[in-house]
Amino acid sequence: MKQDEIIHQASKVLREADALFILAGAGMGVDSGLPDFRGNEGFWRAYTAVKRLGLAFEEMANPQWFERDPGLAWAFYGHRLHLYRDTVPHDGFRMLLELGRSKKDGCFVFTSNVDGQFRKAGFDDAKVMECHGSIHHLQCTRNCRGEIWSADGTNIAIDENFRAVGELPECPHCGALARPNILMFGDYGWNYSRTDAQRNHLTAWLNSLEARGSKLAIIEYGAGTAVPTVRSSAERTAREFGVKLIRVNPRESHGAALPLEMGALEATELLLAGLI
Repeated sequence: MKQDEIIHQASKVLREADALFILAGAGMGVDSGLPDFRGNEGFWRAYTAVKRLGLAFEEMANPQWFERDPGLAWAFYGHRLHLYRDTVPHDGFRMLLELGRSKKDGCFVFTSNVDGQFRKAGFDDAKVMECHGSIHHLQCTRNCRGEIWSADGTNIAIDENFRAVGELPECPHCGALARPNILMFGDYGWNYSRTDAQRNHLTAWLNSLEARGSKLAIIEYGAGTAVPTVRSSAERTAREFGVKLIRVNPRESHGAALPLEMGALEATELLLAGLI
């Protein structure tokens, strides 16, 4: 099927839906200027200092560094925290927000991104599930009381050697080093209570749609196959509701009924032309 025909069919699905389910991986933020960590070269282009250390993303994004080398750990996550704070969500977020608000049964977001861009764009906190957590929240590295708190006010100074300098974030209860409340690779210390609560909200929303017989539109953005959490969630929900999945991905759009081989902003502009 040609892309023009897919766009036509997908736009019809979005127009006729009672509710909108948006799922997003890392590709969603590329049009906002966020780095693409696809492969080591993509990661190292964004973090040349880590390239000098010879660390792949999977090795750097590991909780071991908070114990072995806190200055390196917080240089990496502190830089990302400030980057995401400073990034303005591209216009596709606004367009999706308007479309979601136009639906009688609303919209929900499921994302593996820890950048908080959907919340920054104005999406309802209660209607966003961040399956890998959020860099804008912190937890104790010892998880001493099982608490999660806001990273607002946390500022990390990083020197020319890619080291965090000065005071590092601490747990307000036990004084141990704090870390972002995100799921890292090989991570057995992540406090997932916040994400579990979000999952419960999503499940309740989907159940309510099913009970009412609502017509659901599902659109997935920039989710790769390397970590297939978002893709599998989109595919499973599409099967459960018996609807066609719209998958937006310039490199890995295969496996969906309505695949669009393009970036998030371009696809959203084409799909929503005349709908909002």
